[in-house]
Amino acid sequence: MSENQVKLTKLARCAGCGAKVGAGTLAKLLEGIRVRQDPNLLVGFDRSDDASVYKLSEDLALVQTVDFFPPIADDPYLFGQIAAANALSDVYAMGGEPKLCLNIMAVPKDMPPETVHQLLRGGYDKVYEAGALITGGHSILDDEPKYGLAVTGFVRPDKMLTNSGARPGDVLLFTKPVGTGVLTTAAKADMAPAGAMARAYELMTTLNKAARDIMVRHPVHACTDVTGFGLLGHGLEMAQGSGVELEIDVSAVDMIPEAAELAKMGILPEGMYRNRAFAEDSVDPGAAELWQQDLLYDPQTSGGLLMAADPAGAEALFRELEGAVPSAQRLGVVREYRGGKRVFLR
Repeated sequence: MSENQVKLTKLARCAGCGAKVGAGTLAKLLEGIRVRQDPNLLVGFDRSDDASVYKLSEDLALVQTVDFFPPIADDPYLFGQIAAANALSDVYAMGGEPKLCLNIMAVPKDMPPETVHQLLRGGYDKVYEAGALITGGHSILDDEPKYGLAVTGFVRPDKMLTNSGARPGDVLLFTKPVGTGVLTTAAKADMAPAGAMARAYELMTTLNKAARDIMVRHPVHACTDVTGFGLLGHGLEMAQGSGVELEIDVSAVDMIPEAAELAKMGILPEGMYRNRAFAEDSVDPGAAELWQQDLLYDPQTSGGLLMAADPAGAEALFRELEGAVPSAQRLGVVREYRGGKRVFLR
């Protein structure tokens, strides 16, 4: 086999954010760990948020995150791009601008040097597209390849966004289609249409920079990027953190058509089942069909931004997002919590 024929996805048990530890399991692992109090720590690990935020001054705060995963594409350059875009997304979700990045990489000892070079080049190119820098990193030998970034960004403390600020009456907006987890799972079994995979890779390599740059010009109360926990898992975290409930119009969710067909056939990633186990007790499925629910639980890699926008400015924000992001969607509304379920599908 030549260097260009290395099948990276065959070396991994899970693909991309589908390898993420389930939200429920993660919460249990963190139970009982004492949180050190610091008045400048605005967001820490005790909050189910996208990144930590530490205030340096009244005008400046650090945003820090780390994200890495096993291959989601056989092309190492493409894999590097996707992993970098995914890691940068956490800073965008907080309303921040990424500036400094560190590589995190694990590679098999017999992986061809050119494959490793292309993987790193993919990460570098995507980071530079974001206007940030890679300044170093750390690598180890491992039978299963993995790649990602530790990212540091900046945000004004008074402009910081979290996933816990949604208010009753807010409008839910979203910026990418769902279904990439289903497609990448099918691709591992050579069952995904080539055209659909090209679209999925385009989505996963698209930075959330444009969405963030537009978002910060409008009144938005909360934001999160939809990745490994799926739209419903991350939506539930927003509802719980904000003390509200969400109403989602299933017909308004942009679902990749080929992913929908595969979901109807039962071709689903393992992460979907973890996400369902975590969230379904808090979700009223309404009349949503099972395959639709599955896509809403589908783990996304480098997914879109889910925003809770002030109703007074939501229409202007939505209009500006149209044409600037892969898929501008008006998904539903935020309501006062009435007890019981947190997310309602309509």
